[in-house]
Amino acid sequence: MPPAAAALDGRALAATSTPAGSPIRAAGILAALAIAAVAVPVVADDYWYNAILIPFLIMALAGLGLNLTMGFAGQASLGTGAFMAVGAYATYNLLLRVPVLPLPFSLLGGGLIAGLVGLVVGLPSLRIRGFYLVAPTLAAQFLIAWTFNQVGWFSNYATSSAISAPHLALLGRDLSSPAGRYALTLASVVVVTAVAWRLVRSRTGRDWRAVRDGETAAAIIGVPVSRAKLSAFFVGAAVSGVAGALWAFAYLGTVDARSFDLDRSFQAMFIIIVGGLSSLSGSFLGAAFIVLTPILLSHLSGTILGTGLDGGQIANLQRVVFGALIIGFLIKEPNGLAALLWSLVDRLRRLAHRPDPLGED
Repeated sequence: MPPAAAALDGRALAATSTPAGSPIRAAGILAALAIAAVAVPVVADDYWYNAILIPFLIMALAGLGLNLTMGFAGQASLGTGAFMAVGAYATYNLLLRVPVLPLPFSLLGGGLIAGLVGLVVGLPSLRIRGFYLVAPTLAAQFLIAWTFNQVGWFSNYATSSAISAPHLALLGRDLSSPAGRYALTLASVVVVTAVAWRLVRSRTGRDWRAVRDGETAAAIIGVPVSRAKLSAFFVGAAVSGVAGALWAFAYLGTVDARSFDLDRSFQAMFIIIVGGLSSLSGSFLGAAFIVLTPILLSHLSGTILGTGLDGGQIANLQRVVFGALIIGFLIKEPNGLAALLWSLVDRLRRLAHRPDPLGED
């Protein structure tokens, strides 16, 4: 490795290995896991599972997949919805045609197939860069939806091209209840996020960031640019594919290609923009904002406005307020909610360690 590359690699490793706030972040992650795995099943009801928790976790996973491709590697993409669709239909066919395959392996297989599709979609990134990459990913979004609608084999020749969730079970335990589907979703999100966390701190993650920060400079110092780009598309699409399978089977139950349209891709992009690019925690914060804000606006509009407006007017007002909130957050903190949160945590830590002036002579 050239000396410059070794120096850059060492600096990147030092910057991502042990940040100053890592004990606080580790404690926060452990507390969140404890709450999600222990406290939530005790207090949550079916509404919380179906309307809030499950869609929040799945969209956080979809945002995470896009963040790996776009945030960490700098490869623009509007194909998240298409990759989610591939993951959903691939998992459905694996469960249907290979019934001996356990559910976790079907989810993994669906994610890998979505990753291979993402690899193909990412091939134009070897010749073009920047927001020009939106064009091929946008084309994939429409082409994949058209394929699932026109080729009946993918939906087992259903008249509406829709697929329905099979019976969800693992090791003899029924997972079809809201609590069971939440447990399946939570376990999948934890495992995938842990793999992503390890990956972005590996050599691959450092190559992604080098390509994002300067493709020409990365090539000069010996970073395999083509491999970094294609691996980013593969991993991001694979994560989105797992999210799509969960969206179909753990959340909606019955989906077709329209369930993964361009709006779903924009939703994933809003998640990482609001939450924070190149931040794993930002994917979860952005998903919480995207999922919870419309629900809060719905309750507030009903309380404040009462029956003075019809449902269509209230829905349009919610969209206006929602868009204004997104713009406001971006003006206040362009790096997303993750940067705002960790800045607040860092400020509180400094205040906690500040010497007491009354104790000085």
